[in-house]
Amino acid sequence: MGVKTVLPSYELGFYALVVTCAVVYSGSGIFEASRDSMNRKAFRDGIKPGWHYFGRKMDVADFEWVMWFTSFRNVIIFALSGHVLFGKICSMTVPQHRAVVYMLYGVLAVLGSMGLVYLMVILSHCLVLYSVALAKQKWLCYVAGLCCLASFKVEPFSSWQGGEVLGFVTGAFDLQDVLFYGGSSFTIMRCMSFALESSERKEGIYSIFDLLKYNFYLPFFFFGPVMTFDQFHAQVSTRELRRKDDEMRNIRVHALLHAGAIIAVDIFFHFFYILTLPSDLKFMNRLSDWSLAGLAYSNLVYDWVKAAVMFGVINTIARLDHLDPPQPPKCITMLYVFAETHFDRGINDWLCKYVYDHIGENHDNVMKELMATIATFAVTTLWLGPCEIVYIWSVFNCFGLNFELWVQKFFQLEPFTKLEAKMSAAMSRRIRAVFGAANFWAIVLYNILALNSLEFALLVTKRLLLTGFPVSTLSIWFITYCGVQLIKERERVLALEEEKCNKAKVE
Repeated sequence: MGVKTVLPSYELGFYALVVTCAVVYSGSGIFEASRDSMNRKAFRDGIKPGWHYFGRKMDVADFEWVMWFTSFRNVIIFALSGHVLFGKICSMTVPQHRAVVYMLYGVLAVLGSMGLVYLMVILSHCLVLYSVALAKQKWLCYVAGLCCLASFKVEPFSSWQGGEVLGFVTGAFDLQDVLFYGGSSFTIMRCMSFALESSERKEGIYSIFDLLKYNFYLPFFFFGPVMTFDQFHAQVSTRELRRKDDEMRNIRVHALLHAGAIIAVDIFFHFFYILTLPSDLKFMNRLSDWSLAGLAYSNLVYDWVKAAVMFGVINTIARLDHLDPPQPPKCITMLYVFAETHFDRGINDWLCKYVYDHIGENHDNVMKELMATIATFAVTTLWLGPCEIVYIWSVFNCFGLNFELWVQKFFQLEPFTKLEAKMSAAMSRRIRAVFGAANFWAIVLYNILALNSLEFALLVTKRLLLTGFPVSTLSIWFITYCGVQLIKERERVLALEEEKCNKAKVE
């Protein structure tokens, strides 16, 4: 049945009312738990004094958020402001050389922040993968690239390489480890993209200068997102720099939205300790099933907000440089299928282009899909850093992605297709939403173990599926069903708008 299937407005209104009441009820439970646990000794490291305007402590358990927007906020703003300033001057005077200016500024920024030894390590990896690209053998590019990535992610190589380099880093600050492994890992992914694109080029090969311009673009260097080489090279080589109508207005609006989101998250952390609460499982056992489910869900929503803001800030800088970077990830609230689940659209696009789509092709064959997902999550495991929790996360999400296809193939058998053909389109949409609701919670539980902890994920699973059965299980499933129907309605509206735009273009 098509995505344009419509449901009665009163039914959609009922679904919206149910979801709203459930969110308010669950949120009130989390708020009360946060208020009661503000002064617990177990939460001493995760809850610190906040803004004096509120007179409350705030959740500071997320190192990345604190690093980006508190501890090193001024340093990051200074570095990116310099990039924008020099890039703007170059774009106005010698636009044909702007990529060179971006590269030089990036090299100087890396040299100034991490030292000469780190810069030499990065350049050596670039040189190795450029040399491999000269052979124009894809398999060799994959082997060399994954071996280079393993040297930063797998023991004992990562400790040796990291320890040797960080020992020579100029100065000492808490951001060193993050910058080291972030810049190194993203460098390998970019170099692999360069090597694979070079191997597909029919005539000649890109120069090492092209690789350095691609790798040392500062906004993407340390924290991503990854932009595949073919896209970056085509966009940065454009000499005629023209902006679309209202593009600068959209950039300013997005910048203000990101600033507002940062403030909103900080305010939220004064009243909801969603990151610190799961660290005390004894305290978690006191919460109701509804509050526990809301806490698990809110952890995923927060991780999406963090990724959207972090990549959104970087993307704003890239758009000022006349680039079209990867978009922020799709909101977790809008997801109910594993195929669309990701928290980094740049890495997702990279994996899809060079691994998942390359092996799985049209993703219609069960065996090819199995091989594609295993290969994709194997690379992802290496990218994240092999450890027990990453292995578990990869296995569950790999299974979820394949199970979706198996279920889809099963219900495409003749008896089920005939049965669905006899149904109304609205009833078919309702039945599909029931399965989508179950899938939604599979996505939440499979990912919360990596974002929080395995123990917390097991506790939520036990409470929702075992001790909470049948009341909590079925009621939360029904509420999620209502949410999935609202998602489907949004998809229907977007499909109609897209159809109108396409018709307007044709006319």
